[in-house]
Amino acid sequence: MSRYQALSFDLVKSLFNGPGMYQLGFSFEYGMTIFHTFIGGIIQFKTLPRQQFGNLQARIFPVYFGVSTSITAALLASWVFNHPDVVPNFSRPGLADVAQAWTLVVVGSMQALNWFYLGPLTTRLMFQRHKLERAEGKSYNDPTASDEMKAITKKFGALHGISSLTNLISVLGMTFHGLWIAKYGTKGY
Repeated sequence: MSRYQALSFDLVKSLFNGPGMYQLGFSFEYGMTIFHTFIGGIIQFKTLPRQQFGNLQARIFPVYFGVSTSITAALLASWVFNHPDVVPNFSRPGLADVAQAWTLVVVGSMQALNWFYLGPLTTRLMFQRHKLERAEGKSYNDPTASDEMKAITKKFGALHGISSLTNLISVLGMTFHGLWIAKYGTKGY
């Protein structure tokens, strides 16, 4: 026979604990990352004219990477606090708890790199290219575009590729961490 438990205020209040908050933080970040990377961004790209898409992304990216970096930092702090073996063994990433901390360090580093460096630099180049397109009356991929536009486009493409790669590394790291906490939980000892 199944066990029944009466829903009470105390039962609901007990849900607001460390592991529950950790799971909510992880879930929020992972859902946001998956949605923006594989759903929302693609829909925006296919729906909006290119320059409008770029303008929208320029507004979304600082918030997206800022929230992601902040949540990852909080997850890392919580993980280290609840797993006391991490700090003294940080140079031993083959240990399971340490590997999870390193995963969060890599994810947070990739997000911060996008937030503080790659994102602003890529956005600045995008806006320079938009300005040149208006001034020249040509699209960036027009064969008769100026050498300056071609140089900006080349830099933009390289930075955009690096930014996408760092975001993908974050997605893979968060997927690994999510599978880990689904199997083993978040509690330390």
